[in-house]
Amino acid sequence: MDMDNTTITNGKSSACSISEFVQILRRADMNGADRLFGGHLMTWMDEVAAVSARRYAEGPVTTACIENMRFLRPAHLNETLVVTGRVIYTGRTSMEVLVTAETEAYDAQRTLIADAHFILVALDEDENPRAVIPLIPTTDEEKVLYEEAKKRRQK
Repeated sequence: MDMDNTTITNGKSSACSISEFVQILRRADMNGADRLFGGHLMTWMDEVAAVSARRYAEGPVTTACIENMRFLRPAHLNETLVVTGRVIYTGRTSMEVLVTAETEAYDAQRTLIADAHFILVALDEDENPRAVIPLIPTTDEEKVLYEEAKKRRQK
């Protein structure tokens, strides 16, 4: 295995899982009220979660659950949408991916419009759950997110 700054002894950093999707919102993305259609946003968020989990697990994954999906503000025609995901917690076979959706202004300022916690499971070649390498949080923010996720899993 090629050792880099995302591989840690006995675990991995969430840095290896970061993924991002960028879209300029078009008429086809709007609902009847001329706001971003929530179903489109959910699809993009699920895809970003899957890419993050695939990168982390280094293999196929499946979405098991979407928790705490929050739609906070609308997005409108011609706005730039940025959807970002990263693994924030791992169980034995599962990964929790935090996905955020933001609109980005011309000056690069971002406004959070939605977020969710996606639970994905790593799969083997027979589509059975398989173990993932433990996540080792390295920054203060990662440690906080990890502990919050750990508490959610214990409920």
